[in-house]
Amino acid sequence: MPELPEVEVVRRGLERWVSGRTVAAAEVLHPRAVRRHVGGAADFTARLIGNTIGAARRRGKYLWLPLAEGGGAIVAHLGMSGQLLVGDPARARQRHLRVRLTFTDGSHDLRFVDQRTFGHLMVAELVPDAFGRAGKEAEAAVPAPVAHIAPDPLEPAFDDEAFYRALRRRRTGIKRALLDQSLISGVGNIYADEALWRARLHWARATENLTRAEVSRVLEGVREVMTAALAAGGTSFDRLYVNVNGESGYFERSLEAYGRRGEPCTRCGTPIRRDVFMNRSSYSCPKCQPRPRRPRL
Repeated sequence: MPELPEVEVVRRGLERWVSGRTVAAAEVLHPRAVRRHVGGAADFTARLIGNTIGAARRRGKYLWLPLAEGGGAIVAHLGMSGQLLVGDPARARQRHLRVRLTFTDGSHDLRFVDQRTFGHLMVAELVPDAFGRAGKEAEAAVPAPVAHIAPDPLEPAFDDEAFYRALRRRRTGIKRALLDQSLISGVGNIYADEALWRARLHWARATENLTRAEVSRVLEGVREVMTAALAAGGTSFDRLYVNVNGESGYFERSLEAYGRRGEPCTRCGTPIRRDVFMNRSSYSCPKCQPRPRRPRL
């Protein structure tokens, strides 16, 4: 599943290639791709044709493109295999193409390609942001389906102290909390492991026992790894995770914990351990990140 850096890379591509352009035609080639749009495929296309797309925005793993007319936005969730690609409108129709937008200027089209069809597009209304984003009025609104999602740690709206207090009220493990989109958005399995390795904390540490200094280390680790991943274009473990030009990121070459079972920790040399976590995997260094006596799973 793409995490914040991968989605931000796509957002930046949309900002460059799509924002400010007017939709000439919209094709829905697979109804499942717009299954969460209340009005169905016909209404989805009707709301886009002739509309101008605004500045691309993101919160956590959600992307949206505000529309000049109608007060809504195109909302995209990439799911496990979704791709938003731009290119020559005259190119051949590719496999797994679900939605295609062409523009009045005749230049690059926008294609939603999704092999597994777990992602989706929809047009949704914009509502006030409950988390109080600073800035212009247009930037203080989020799509209704995104309104419950907390700011991500790279947003100005993210409140470190509020996050610490929320953790102290929870009785769970720190990694599970990092994956809770109502507390902090954009962090998935890969970057949670990487941040905790940097913070020298085991993934099962109880949140109610964490100190401010430890929570600060976790947030610092999250921001460090996400900033580094952004600079590398994200993490691409297979050909499905690409930017809008179809290019893969290469941050997987810099991973310190995730996917490195049995390899030496680059800090102390101890082999990295893999544990089962929420039907997935969690990677940590047994020496740098000692398991707590009473873990929260």
